[in-house]
Amino acid sequence: MNDEFKTLRKFDAGQGREAFFYSLPALEEQGVGKISRLPMSIRIVLESVLRNCDGQKVRRKDVEALANWNAKAPASEEIPFVVARIVLQDFTGVPLVVDLAAMRSAVKRLGRDPNIIEPLVPVDLVVDHSVQVDFFGSTRALELNLDMEFKRNRERYQFLKWGQQAFKTFQLIPPGIGIVHQVNLEYLAKGVLFSQLSTLNSVKERGSHGALRSQLFFPDTLVGTDSHTTMINGLGVVGWGVGGIEAEAGMLGQPVYFLTPEVVGVHMGGQLREGVTATDLVLHITELLRAQKVVGKFVEFYGEGAASLPVPDRATIGNMSPEYGATMGYFPIDQESVAYLRATGRSEEQCLAFENYFRAQKMFGMPLRGEIDYSIDIDLNLAEVQPSVAGPKRPQDRINLPDLGKTFRELLEKPVRDGGYGKQNVDLREKHVVELNGSAPRNGEMPSTDNKEDQGITPGEERNQIEMIANRPTPDPGKEIEAESSDVFMHGRTQVGHGSVLIAAITSCTNTSNPSVMIAAGLLAKKAVERGLRVDPGVKTSLAPGSRVVSDYLHKTGLQKYLDQLGFNLVGYGCTTCIGNSGPLHPNIEKAIHKHDLVAASVLSGNRNFEARVHQHIKANFLMSPPLVVAFALAGRVHIDLSREPLGKDKDGNKTFLRDLWPSLSEIRDAMQMALAPETFRRLYRDFADQNPKWNDIPSSTGDIYQWDEKSDYIHEPPFFQNFSMKPGHIEEIRGARALGIFGDTVTTDHISPAGAIKESSPAGEYLTSRGIQPRDFNSYGSRRGNDLVMTRGTFANVRIKNSIVPGTEGGVTKYFANGQGKEMSIFDAAMKYVETNTPLVILAGHEYGTGSSRDWAAKGTRLLGVKAVVAASFERIHRSNLVGMGVLPLQFPDGTTAQSLELDGSEMLSIIGLSETMKPGQTVTLEIEGKGLQKRSVPVKVRIDTPIEVDYYRHGGILPFVLRQLLSR
Repeated sequence: MNDEFKTLRKFDAGQGREAFFYSLPALEEQGVGKISRLPMSIRIVLESVLRNCDGQKVRRKDVEALANWNAKAPASEEIPFVVARIVLQDFTGVPLVVDLAAMRSAVKRLGRDPNIIEPLVPVDLVVDHSVQVDFFGSTRALELNLDMEFKRNRERYQFLKWGQQAFKTFQLIPPGIGIVHQVNLEYLAKGVLFSQLSTLNSVKERGSHGALRSQLFFPDTLVGTDSHTTMINGLGVVGWGVGGIEAEAGMLGQPVYFLTPEVVGVHMGGQLREGVTATDLVLHITELLRAQKVVGKFVEFYGEGAASLPVPDRATIGNMSPEYGATMGYFPIDQESVAYLRATGRSEEQCLAFENYFRAQKMFGMPLRGEIDYSIDIDLNLAEVQPSVAGPKRPQDRINLPDLGKTFRELLEKPVRDGGYGKQNVDLREKHVVELNGSAPRNGEMPSTDNKEDQGITPGEERNQIEMIANRPTPDPGKEIEAESSDVFMHGRTQVGHGSVLIAAITSCTNTSNPSVMIAAGLLAKKAVERGLRVDPGVKTSLAPGSRVVSDYLHKTGLQKYLDQLGFNLVGYGCTTCIGNSGPLHPNIEKAIHKHDLVAASVLSGNRNFEARVHQHIKANFLMSPPLVVAFALAGRVHIDLSREPLGKDKDGNKTFLRDLWPSLSEIRDAMQMALAPETFRRLYRDFADQNPKWNDIPSSTGDIYQWDEKSDYIHEPPFFQNFSMKPGHIEEIRGARALGIFGDTVTTDHISPAGAIKESSPAGEYLTSRGIQPRDFNSYGSRRGNDLVMTRGTFANVRIKNSIVPGTEGGVTKYFANGQGKEMSIFDAAMKYVETNTPLVILAGHEYGTGSSRDWAAKGTRLLGVKAVVAASFERIHRSNLVGMGVLPLQFPDGTTAQSLELDGSEMLSIIGLSETMKPGQTVTLEIEGKGLQKRSVPVKVRIDTPIEVDYYRHGGILPFVLRQLLSR
């Protein structure tokens, strides 16, 4: 046990329990920094650094540097942050468990005990990304969608079940329970955790007395492989999203390293007005903080206004940190935090320990103005927040609710280059009749990342270079739905035009975790049904809450039946529409959109609305609160001012306005008091296996070692540990390399490693066909992340990616320069030819390379193609770290220099000179360029290995070989 600074102290954990903690006030008493002035989020990280200070992973100087954090000029030091636990969702979780299984296989081949590969901190994986809205508007929608999910994902689920029994510290929460971030908030998070202290000699030496085994308490902290992990910040828990590669290292006991951040203080004053929701507030904050450029910074909310917000409101704000660009959106711990733990069924023992621990650390209570030093201070008056929506393409583009109609009309005619839709002389009254005959979706090739016509967008437009253009984890189905039910869709007749609402989804943990907005949606539905209002059959309505608790209170309050009558039947407990799993539209509606080139709309209570993310044919997507989703479903169009125009007529033909349906704050509060009980949470969050018989029916292998099946096309042993030896590699110069791709600015992780559907003529499609798989069964890249043979072929395979080695083309093509002549072929085929001749490869790119979601396959696929270095004008934070984590060298051009300014065309030979065993973080090396008939040129480039530990990772060929060698050398 470490106690480098002699700060171990006792405190009363409640109910007479004596416990120990590493005291930050005691550290301050020793003169190590003005800790009582530090932001709360920094103090929680500091406690971890102090507690884990062992002189090796965490050094004395790390503690001193962070304790002396300078608000106005944080030192550019890396912080080794050891987290208490890890959360995963199934999409990012499967490849991570595949890597752990591969490490066990490698250890067994070396004749050692495979059980040394075991997560050293608790890991929770929640299966929430695989359910799609295939069926809706029916009482059977939940059951039928779950059936479809299990059919599609059987092999992946078999593998996860193996992992569940193979690893002791790995808990799996099966499908149909909820969304990872909401399950984390309502169940997994404890606020404080404890471990057993084996000896307290150091305490005894200072005159304390205690048992030889006693409890040491410390804050609950985590990282998750999903960018919205920050939702837990609303409870006062420090945590954020990281790449899968960093999460694996964290599992195996490595610290998560990050540079000392600035902390932006947002002082909240005033209170929200009647009729303004937490969703309106978070959209206001997203717009405000985007403008303040908080990317890579911690944001901490404080003041009387913050204290007035209940935890679900705080969690909604924390959830959207990725949308405003911050690493975290943190709320300090106060009485509201403890009240939330009690209300959600946590034990009294847990609640007392939580409160008493933070009181002992002098960290309990919402800070007021002037009590904390922040890097920047921003004022936010809650009374100024207006009802609003955000869109149609970005979460930060907030629109006051009355202005939506006017804004939409302007965007329709605005030129494409200015972010509009470029339509001329539009008459918004023009509508096209569509017959809805209840038929199943069209039976053909499913929408693909690679079919331009399936994108509903024009190729090559700058505005489309945004994350996850067609990132739907599951494809729209073909024959299988038809077989299930001949009556998936609504009957009747609809009229569609520009601005028609075709998808209305109450979805996403962002808002469904918040009872006030969910009950508001139910109350609005009740008033609408009582007045005889109906939703047009052309609107695809769905309700997909992040937890079964929502269904419980909607039934208890009698509100679910009104939502059902408007078509908002329960479709599943998962991310659904928010991540693009919105399922198919009626084929006749899709035809009308194509034929008339319509800019149709979706309205959703999610957190992201990039063009074509929600559905590939829907160009305008608006984020809003759940009650507004219901209101716009009733109105049927977005070009409307709901403050002045009616959203429909009641059964007597009278105009009905939004103000007639909107519930009052007292109505919402009365319903909430009736609905929420701690016992509900306790009942719904236990015995998961018993609550999901389908999960129990899935067969699975057992044992410590996974039996890799060569017949499986979902799970395959990756080559990262083949021919593994205990000797690390050498850092040496890269000579005689070729450029595999030369890309422009804002190449996203979705461009590098798409998650959408697989095209038949792509390298991955050809490979799957060669394995006897029919195109309709290809599923998506996202679902095959456990198979490196598919994923490597899918790297740089997005139809949107433009490689200037082959000017005028789009998609994963390049030229192979063997004998000086460039031969056009797929990037995968060219890479494999270069591998045969041991030719190292380089990627050249512009600014913000690797922006978008933290997709580890974007780095893994790059490495497996034989790429040794990526030279870019700038990198996105997580992707840069993932490249290093896979042993690929990130290099940065000097300002003003790019592959384009150097006029490179791919025919050149490239060398990186100056790399050696003595490499230092941030040093400058030389990129040598040798073109045909041209003089050799030299360009200085900066090594974007930012910290000393990253030098070690790079030397070892990546973070996993580094960790594996450490474990084996013990």
